[in-house]
Amino acid sequence: MKGVLRGRAWTFGDNVDTDQIIPAEYLVTMDNRELAKHAFEKARPEFAKGVAREDIVVAGRNFGCGSSREHAPRALMGAGISCVVAESFARIFFRNAINIGLPVIEARLKAKDGEVMVVDLSNGSLRNESTGESGSFASYPPFVMMVVEKGGLIPYTKEMLGCRR
Repeated sequence: MKGVLRGRAWTFGDNVDTDQIIPAEYLVTMDNRELAKHAFEKARPEFAKGVAREDIVVAGRNFGCGSSREHAPRALMGAGISCVVAESFARIFFRNAINIGLPVIEARLKAKDGEVMVVDLSNGSLRNESTGESGSFASYPPFVMMVVEKGGLIPYTKEMLGCRR
């Protein structure tokens, strides 16, 4: 994963719960690509067909509230989302996202659907290129950055232990 992420914004409001991200009936698989086909299926039916690799979700407060399912950040990753920027996250969603290697950034930055966002994980900056508005966020501690860069906690741990698979 590179330190600078650039993609179109998909905007959401406050209290987006995991049932909105991935409806419960699709929790029978852990396949990211299969989950992606149903991401926001009921809340934003156009999402799965319109999302592109490296797009960025921009949301309000308490993103990922609800159940503790790891499927929600997996569905976003499978859809190609490179990062989620929100004013705040439900704690378990935040942790699940980091554990699977999906960058999640707590920051407030106004955006509209389709505007181009740039997030620099290395220096803790973000910018809406469409409007010129910019902001900052607390950079990840080195250990967390390594976990995200390796694609999640399992790949990171396997590499640290010298596992081949």
